[in-house]
Amino acid sequence: MLTQIHPKLPMRDKAETKKYYIDRLGFSQLGSDDFPDYLMLKKDQIEIHFFLFAEIDTKDNYGMVYIRVSDIDTLYQSLLDNKVEIHPNGSLHTKPWRQREFSLLDPDSNLLTFGEGI
Repeated sequence: MLTQIHPKLPMRDKAETKKYYIDRLGFSQLGSDDFPDYLMLKKDQIEIHFFLFAEIDTKDNYGMVYIRVSDIDTLYQSLLDNKVEIHPNGSLHTKPWRQREFSLLDPDSNLLTFGEGI
């Protein structure tokens, strides 16, 4: 019986990843800094975990997560207000599959897509 999923994405620099997700996206850290090669972050009901991959070429990173949300318009506006860069091809749109979605890239080019059913 499956109950949760916590995606694991690559990070090149733990401090930079923490700063982006905590300061820009409003996540908080789970656990401690006892593990220099691993990071766990949480916001509302989701967790994202990160593993150190210092050598990853961001042009070759295909890490991606689809995050279901409620009140996507408010979330999108709050990110714009916080000057979070939205993916150039990922502004908020209603898709043919009846989702309102937008996307952004984190500092390691992990693609985060946020979506809400309509």
